[in-house]
Amino acid sequence: MFIVESYPMAVMFCVVTMLCWGSWANTQKIVQDRWRFELFYWDYAVGIFLLALLGALTMGSTGESGRAFIDDLLQADPDNIISALIGGVVFNLANILLTAAIEAAGMAVAFPIGIGIALIIGVLINYLMLSKGDPFLLFSGVLLVTIAIVLNATAYKRYAGNVKKKNVTKWVIVSIVAGILMSTFYSFVASAMDLDNFISPAVGKMTPYTAFVIFAAGILVSNILFISYLMYKPLEGTPTSYRAYFQGSFGTHSIGILGGAIWGLGNLFNLIAAGKAGPAISYGLGQGATLVAALWGVVIWKEFKGGDKTISLLIKSMLALFVAGLGLIIASGN
Repeated sequence: MFIVESYPMAVMFCVVTMLCWGSWANTQKIVQDRWRFELFYWDYAVGIFLLALLGALTMGSTGESGRAFIDDLLQADPDNIISALIGGVVFNLANILLTAAIEAAGMAVAFPIGIGIALIIGVLINYLMLSKGDPFLLFSGVLLVTIAIVLNATAYKRYAGNVKKKNVTKWVIVSIVAGILMSTFYSFVASAMDLDNFISPAVGKMTPYTAFVIFAAGILVSNILFISYLMYKPLEGTPTSYRAYFQGSFGTHSIGILGGAIWGLGNLFNLIAAGKAGPAISYGLGQGATLVAALWGVVIWKEFKGGDKTISLLIKSMLALFVAGLGLIIASGN
């Protein structure tokens, strides 16, 4: 299987993760005026699973290093399989809440609050699990990201007040809950892998490719419960149905699947990089997606259009602090 051999390459893979995780929500923005997020999310989950399977059957099954996907799956310990499945379930609930918040409040708000919180708590959890990297630089970077989140939330509240948007507090709370849940999923997946040795993984542990497939299966299975419930009891708006889903056009379904594949590619590269960079740095850099999403929201989707000079200053300061924080997280691994 393909294995990352150096720290610089691991950082490059994490940058790809950051771009993918920060950009997939654009596919939802494209269809949100004609397609409920609950319907979009089914296609999104399918896209993640298909990408995971494709990665396992190609990059995860070629070369002489490591175990090929099928062999790895057959020898995996049930406890590790369950751990990766739980990671998928936890991620799914968190991401459903985040996706709902993106639809209601926008990318420039939901991502910095939700994923920023996930970065802060997740880095701590993953560092305690495997302590790689300079802790001073790592957590100094996390501190700057924390300040950036506060500035973003402040800007959104001010902007929402100016344009008289409703349910401001509701969607800030939904984003916070999503972030707390999101911070825990990665550790379940990482603990199912042998992070110290991808070339000759311990018996019972899984390679990142296999763990990702199990994780993606957890997303699909839990979708039956989570999304089915929200289709009939939505967080906002009128109920929808599976009939509406099957009435969607091929193009609309394809956009959702593309969104899942984009996120899945980022996740695959992140898990591959974790062996060399360590889970805390790998996860922390990946969650730099917050910066990418905020830029999409502000520059492309004009989500703070009409804001005053104070809001503009808050947003610029937030972006600068995110960049500085991510720089420190990268430097912590050298």
